[in-house]
Amino acid sequence: MRKIKITGLILIMALSVPAYGQIVDGIAAIVGDETILLSDLESMVLTQRSMGDRSPIGKLRCELLEDLMTQKMFLDQARIDSIVITQDEIDRELDMRLNDFILRAGSEENLEQYYNKSIIEIKRDLRKMMSNDILTRRVQQGIAEGIATTPSDVRRFYNKIPEDSIPLLPAEVQISIIQIDPPNLEENKLEVRQKLLDLRRRIIAGESFRALAILYSEDEGTAARGGELGFTTRANLDKAYADEAYSLKKNAVSRIIESAYGYHIIELIERNGDMINTRHILMRPKVKPNEALEARNRLDSIANLIRIDSLKFETAALMFSTDKDSRINGGKYVHPQSRSNVIAIENLPPDVYQVVRDLKIGEISEAFKSTNAEGKTVFKIVRLDKQTAPHKANLKDDFNYLSELAIGTKRAEKYRKWIEEKMEITYIKISDEFRTCNFANKGWLK
Repeated sequence: MRKIKITGLILIMALSVPAYGQIVDGIAAIVGDETILLSDLESMVLTQRSMGDRSPIGKLRCELLEDLMTQKMFLDQARIDSIVITQDEIDRELDMRLNDFILRAGSEENLEQYYNKSIIEIKRDLRKMMSNDILTRRVQQGIAEGIATTPSDVRRFYNKIPEDSIPLLPAEVQISIIQIDPPNLEENKLEVRQKLLDLRRRIIAGESFRALAILYSEDEGTAARGGELGFTTRANLDKAYADEAYSLKKNAVSRIIESAYGYHIIELIERNGDMINTRHILMRPKVKPNEALEARNRLDSIANLIRIDSLKFETAALMFSTDKDSRINGGKYVHPQSRSNVIAIENLPPDVYQVVRDLKIGEISEAFKSTNAEGKTVFKIVRLDKQTAPHKANLKDDFNYLSELAIGTKRAEKYRKWIEEKMEITYIKISDEFRTCNFANKGWLK
């Protein structure tokens, strides 16, 4: 298996700007009705190299091309099966992935600075990739339907693993959190709305929207361009933003609208069919120092009550926490992607990791500033519930992990057989420069 899952690499590639030379145009391969552009393949190669892969370039190109052709095989089947996915499904998937990126970066601002793009631009770039990811999974789910394991299957699977190939599991933790929002949140929202209302009045009175966006917009990716997003479709925009933007006439300025990213005023620059070009001014509510101190003090008071056993952590989470995912479970934290409460410690959000790594089992942290799933400032305390040391997987402690591994192996075998059968009936054309590749599956070269 490659060091990076193909979908993960494509997502990173979608956000990245190639760092080495000009990308070459052309077609690397065709699988059914799906085309793989040489530029996409070369971008993936550059991304993989920038992440430390020092495989020979020729070998890396061939491996990544086979990964892409495999994905295109699933997408071609999705087209044949007329699989339909809704915009809501794409939005949910996109929001979950984007929120994970934000948590890893530490904040929306950090993510925007890293990719030199606004959140809106990042979301636009990822949308098509997420759609393909969902379609691929739908086809795979159909292929692997009914696959299961019994305890006997798991034991047989484990006993067949060579001793030197038994997986080494990293340190894993289970944690509980209590999260609260900063006080006066509604007042801070009103302040932002008032600032935008004042800017809107100035624009209506004749001042330049573009100039005011440069001066005041908090969307770092577009502010320097006068807030201009460029032509895009409704599907690539936040729903609230899109609904307002598409209702505007040319050069009209919107009312103040709230999206997942903050508050906006929008100007419609031009509309061309289903595509629009807009500019906007974005502002987000700010947490004042005294409000941050108040939130920390409140959480520290809650933590002290729990420490002296005057209040159960689970009760406090239900009473006070604003984290919807954890509060109903007594504060137990679940990873947003794996949906598991057992988490490799290095997979925790950076701000949480910095706190958890110094805790002892059962210990509750001091209050600290953090970011919620929407990238907004919140405050948390964390309790370390359980922790395991790095160890080789074993049936006693890691049965669930080994069961998933056994099922994954069965699925992979089912996918391999399916791909071999589909190759026989699918049009496949590979560019001459890749026909010397030593593909893992020889069926690509017909």
